[in-house]
Amino acid sequence: MSFFTLTTMAQLETVNSGSYTWANLPVKAGEDRESRKILEGVSTHLEYLEIHATTQFKGAKPSTAHANDDIEECIIVKEGKLKATIEGQSVVLGVGGVILLMPRQMHSIENVGDGSLTYYVMRYRSKKKMDLERGDASGGTLTLNADSLKFIASARGGSRKYFDRSTAMCERFEMHITQLDRIGESHAPHQHIETEIILVISGETEMTIDGKEYKGSAGDLYLMLS
Repeated sequence: MSFFTLTTMAQLETVNSGSYTWANLPVKAGEDRESRKILEGVSTHLEYLEIHATTQFKGAKPSTAHANDDIEECIIVKEGKLKATIEGQSVVLGVGGVILLMPRQMHSIENVGDGSLTYYVMRYRSKKKMDLERGDASGGTLTLNADSLKFIASARGGSRKYFDRSTAMCERFEMHITQLDRIGESHAPHQHIETEIILVISGETEMTIDGKEYKGSAGDLYLMLS
């Protein structure tokens, strides 16, 4: 087994709270794929945080199989059909599918749909020591299709819960979908000690972060540091 180890060659700056707009992301084009860098730096709880989006065009070669020695990943399918092969086992995920990938797991990703495949990748290393045993005890690497999640209705719309657990890098990592069926706030203004990332799946949104207003539509991302 081989490992991919990420090292930083220069001092990284703290990532900024605010919005990251899909239309404004720089695009790096290749023969059968393209990528968009969203952010990279350090945060309140992470000594390394990087988020990017990859598009594999129809018929693209699978990504090179590799494992991350000290990096955890969360992968979210934006469009298309993704085949993930992790430690020799394969699973196909559709739009909204999620992979929570523990460190030291050999993996590759392939487009198996009729059009382009686009997915977000969040890569991160905690400021606290990596705990592989904790990650394994909490379920290890996880793959979920959005249509397998129970929809819980609410007065504003509803939600789907992906997971709420510890990982090798995080004492707590929670992920869910919120659906709002009418104009209005999802909840009252608040703050908390956790870092929060919101990815807009569909619709038009507004968010106030530290007194500043932002707008976001499908593909855009909001980041709130603690």
